[in-house]
Amino acid sequence: MSFGTKIPATIVTGFLGAGKTTLVRNLLETANGRRIALIVNEFGDMGFDGDRLRDCGVPGCEADEVVELTNGCICCTVAEDFLPTMEALLARNPAPDHIVIETSGLALPQPLVSAFQWPSVRNRVTVDGVITVVDSAAVADGHVAMDEEAVARQRAADEAMDHDSPVEELFEDQLRCADLIVLAKADLIDEAAMARVEARVAEDARPGVTRLHARLGKIPADVLLGLASAAEDDMDTRKAHHDHHHDDDHDDHDHEHDDDHHDHHHHDDFESFVMRAGSVASLADAKARIAAVMTLTGVLRVKGHMSVDGRPAPAMIQAVGPRVETWFGAPMESGKAASLVVIGLKGLERGKIEALLGGALRAAG
Repeated sequence: MSFGTKIPATIVTGFLGAGKTTLVRNLLETANGRRIALIVNEFGDMGFDGDRLRDCGVPGCEADEVVELTNGCICCTVAEDFLPTMEALLARNPAPDHIVIETSGLALPQPLVSAFQWPSVRNRVTVDGVITVVDSAAVADGHVAMDEEAVARQRAADEAMDHDSPVEELFEDQLRCADLIVLAKADLIDEAAMARVEARVAEDARPGVTRLHARLGKIPADVLLGLASAAEDDMDTRKAHHDHHHDDDHDDHDHEHDDDHHDHHHHDDFESFVMRAGSVASLADAKARIAAVMTLTGVLRVKGHMSVDGRPAPAMIQAVGPRVETWFGAPMESGKAASLVVIGLKGLERGKIEALLGGALRAAG
């Protein structure tokens, strides 16, 4: 199991004006001491997004921590620009705790994720997650971006682009690759409009991918980071249109699945708490208990470790949405108690969480 041995990288994608930069800025504000290296893949030479981030006054936004790629769509220039940039980041001492990549509005996420399989990167970095930011107000009105003319101008002026996919297909590809979908500008539309957005996004989102409603991009780093998806090893479920040779009629996507793992709450408040773990009978027991917790409304993530009867090594837990991963970690230090962190929407039912865990956990003091 590679968790903890590689630097995690988060890819933030979405169209021009969707709210990517606002989301990233709020992520940095709530980074809780993480050393985050930020790569801003921009279109053109204006440096607009990089300037905004530099001027935001947030620790971690200093100029030498922002790497701007200004020669076009990252999906077309990845071999020329992205890999040398990643190698330069990995050569830093100390290395970053996390790498965040804000792509251009026209970037296909699939080629970027595949670039993490490059030998000089693969052994050091893993794709923690792909976050797709959707302009809810635009989608509610039947568009993929609020200013589609600006997107068209961006496409026309970008000499680096070597693909001619319609904008709608780019939008679908961004959804297909996502591990987390942020429906931004939720405060600008009503419930009926949001229902239309949810229905449209569900057409292309992979089964089980969480969707969060966001106002002003205010989703904390603890929710955005730590998805542990290892997306570079999961490309078969993230195929873009051109990977299907343009004959994909979406039959390979099961859009009839229920939405138990999606957030349909109209708020963006989050909470987390720590639980001190008792002991479980086996690794399978730990996985079953955590899987039950993940079905509860509002639970987004559970991570940490649990003691296993008769074993010096604890069960390590990493659960996001319907995906629950468990493995044996290194023996714990003497006197250190096993614990889990539960992250979710405000109003988590702690009593039900404890009940589903069969009394294996007790609230931390």
